[in-house]
Amino acid sequence: MRIAIDAMGGDHAPGAILQGCLDALPLLDRDDRLILVGDPGVIGAFLDANGARDDRLVIEAAEGVIAMDEPPVEAVRQKPDASLVRLCRLAGRRAERPVDAVISAGNTGAMVSAATMHMRRLPGVHRPGIAAVLPSFGGHYVLCDVGANPEPRAQHLAQYAVMAETYAALTLGIERPRIAQLSIGVEAGKGTRLIREVRCALEQAPGLNYIGYVEGREIFNGAADVVVTDGFVGNALLKLSEGLAKSLLRAILREVVEFDPALAAKIQPLADVLKKKNDYQEYGAAPLLGVNGVCMICHGSSEPRSIVSAIQNTRTYLTRDVNGAIVARLADVGPAIDRVIAGQAQSAPEPA
Repeated sequence: MRIAIDAMGGDHAPGAILQGCLDALPLLDRDDRLILVGDPGVIGAFLDANGARDDRLVIEAAEGVIAMDEPPVEAVRQKPDASLVRLCRLAGRRAERPVDAVISAGNTGAMVSAATMHMRRLPGVHRPGIAAVLPSFGGHYVLCDVGANPEPRAQHLAQYAVMAETYAALTLGIERPRIAQLSIGVEAGKGTRLIREVRCALEQAPGLNYIGYVEGREIFNGAADVVVTDGFVGNALLKLSEGLAKSLLRAILREVVEFDPALAAKIQPLADVLKKKNDYQEYGAAPLLGVNGVCMICHGSSEPRSIVSAIQNTRTYLTRDVNGAIVARLADVGPAIDRVIAGQAQSAPEPA
């Protein structure tokens, strides 16, 4: 496998990114390659300083970086040789197939824009969406979308359900994942018109294990295996989950310390387990589902451990041919979804 990694993207780049690549080397096969994309001088100096010259590490030159605060679309167009854009251009050359997958902890919006522009979309996909794996009581669930598409159409959300279902089944080993939409109540009439349109389409899609709506308070209890929402709400929920887990754990430990310091010392190993389970570094990266290639997006503040996890997750995604399964699933379910949504559009009343 040839995995291209944005060495210059992220809050702690290039050090954390490159160190993560070095830490991942023992997990790779001899014929695997990590393509380190960025400033050759900086990358080479880091590798030399760490005595890490390895034929599985290949440097690919790129000029410039897209900063986290730059407008995504404009930056991608104005900086065609930036490390993040260079990644996606490599992945887009499918005839030559220089790389099998790309990973970046850089500007998320720019990564989505560059991947969509250069890698294009899988057959049948309307808009790509980012799928994050998050912890729930007794397991995990997939949340899609978490930032690629803040203002989706009904077709987009319905396809996110299908793509995330396929991803959950193949990578988490969940048989017939339960699909739910995030809403403000479980009753069929709750939610916006868009949410209700998607519900109608998913209810009539053949073979989907669609269970209706789920409220935010039930997500963490394992009420669904796949939760579908727009990119704005999904990103807010993702960051809420990260902050809430840390805050609750700190609050519990503080109360225990005040109540019984000896007990606090005894439960510290348990606290460490819970902290690890709720640490985004454990999940590495979230795939941009729907692009014609494998595109993994890491947290901007990723440390080396997160990069190792991202590389492992990427290998799993490739090995299990998630994209091939998504194309097949959409070919099976997509026409029914499109018919329902088109019918709703035709019957909708004209705006006053």
